[in-house]
Amino acid sequence: MRHTNIVATFLVLQKENKILLSKRHNTGYHDGDWSLVAGHVDEGEPFSQAIIREVKEEIGIMLQPNNLQPAHIMHRKSDSDGSERVDVYFVATSWSGKITNKEPDKCSELKWFDMADLPENMIASVRYALDAVAKGEMYSEYGWK
Repeated sequence: MRHTNIVATFLVLQKENKILLSKRHNTGYHDGDWSLVAGHVDEGEPFSQAIIREVKEEIGIMLQPNNLQPAHIMHRKSDSDGSERVDVYFVATSWSGKITNKEPDKCSELKWFDMADLPENMIASVRYALDAVAKGEMYSEYGWK
């Protein structure tokens, strides 16, 4: 049997030296913790199109493929259920539209944070990936024993 991973994509939306984080709410996974705008990749969907779709659904802005810079790939073991995952992180510094919380049932707050002063209550794997992005590291592994 072939091995499968759950795949997701994340956006590091930057404005000057700040990044946009969303506070998880009512999802059953890390509620109350900060994360990036992110989502699962649908079958048959490239990572870049998945993040463009998720960003529009979650914060109402439009990204073009040329707005996305691949920044990091993480292969991780989930801290919640032990599943294996592949996460692709993109950086974007330009977009069109106004940032709006389009999913208040899943996100209690959107806020810009300085990269050097991220909140304590942040999903650990996302913090780890952001550190790797800041160092220019394209690949990491997280959660493996």
